[in-house]
Amino acid sequence: MRNVGAYFRSWFGRFEAVAYRRPDPWLCLPAVVLLALGTLMVLNTTYFLGQEKTGDPFHFFKLQVLHVVIGFVVLAALSQFSLAGLRRLVMPLMIVAVALLILVWVPGFGVVRGGARRWVHLGPVLAEPSELVKFAVVFFLADFLAKRQDLMASFKRGPLPAFLIIGPIAVLVLKQPDFGTTVMLVLVLFALLFAAGARAKHLGVAGGLALAALVIQAVAKPYRVKRLTTFMDPWGAARGAGFQLTQSLIALGEGGGWGMGLGAGRQKMFYLPQAHTDFVFAVVVEEFGMLGALVVFTLFCAILFRGMRIAHEEPDPFASLLAVGLTAMLSVQALVNMAVVIGLVPTKGLPLPFLSYGGTSMVMAMAALGVLLALSRRPAVR
Repeated sequence: MRNVGAYFRSWFGRFEAVAYRRPDPWLCLPAVVLLALGTLMVLNTTYFLGQEKTGDPFHFFKLQVLHVVIGFVVLAALSQFSLAGLRRLVMPLMIVAVALLILVWVPGFGVVRGGARRWVHLGPVLAEPSELVKFAVVFFLADFLAKRQDLMASFKRGPLPAFLIIGPIAVLVLKQPDFGTTVMLVLVLFALLFAAGARAKHLGVAGGLALAALVIQAVAKPYRVKRLTTFMDPWGAARGAGFQLTQSLIALGEGGGWGMGLGAGRQKMFYLPQAHTDFVFAVVVEEFGMLGALVVFTLFCAILFRGMRIAHEEPDPFASLLAVGLTAMLSVQALVNMAVVIGLVPTKGLPLPFLSYGGTSMVMAMAALGVLLALSRRPAVR
């Protein structure tokens, strides 16, 4: 047993100068508050849903508590990793993520829901590979771009290889279809390229081409065209394609400045679709008002600020880019989700990190936080 323990400590490098500094409290505190609020909102939004679907009003709440517990185990483990240990995770994460992404299309493993093939059965576990893909892509790009920082001035030798590697993965995600996660992959890719030193003109041209490709994909499917048209005038199709957004806007209006009070909101009672997942922010605003919205927004801003501070203070290129990518993954996704809920951008299937109901999404959000906590310890031992 002693040899086995020594092997794992050597392979992961977990105890390599990372246990001498406390986790960043200003990174932990916002996440803990969001987690507490999210768990409360899952109970609040799934009580009637659980009663109707399973006969147990606490069914989804108990599952979410299990998701959070698993997430804490993953967070605690990753927060102890050294930089060497995190580097060793790059290829295993990427291989597993891509394999699961392909497994989605294998009969007997892939699961279709609502016309989308986004889930895979692994025994008793139902996982969403695209959530792991985002996490793995950040690790891969941080390692890949850290080794090519001297080449970033050349588009062919710097950004282009990254586009060629991530492009096919994004296409696989888009084919599920999962347009929201595809957009997130593109945004994270551009954020990391910018942080790695890519030229603005190269990113501008590539961004224009990527935007054009996304627009073409957005109008390639009738349901996406319908989303775009109803986004411009949701009230014109309030009983059809615009139903979800109009119900979300009603929730926002009901909330006002101070909210209706915890549990007093009505939109969660089968009026607002996906009230416990993609549109949980609307219920937060309905019950806690604009004040609640500002608190949630401020907490995500705090995570953004602390994550970018870790990236700024980190001398190692891989660690710095890893902090940028994971921080962007959490904060940009939160910003996009909230923009969808208030009607600033068309509807996309993106959960709100730490608040939305979900297994894979919750575990991956907490895994990202765990890695950021591991990186936050390093400045004390430089």
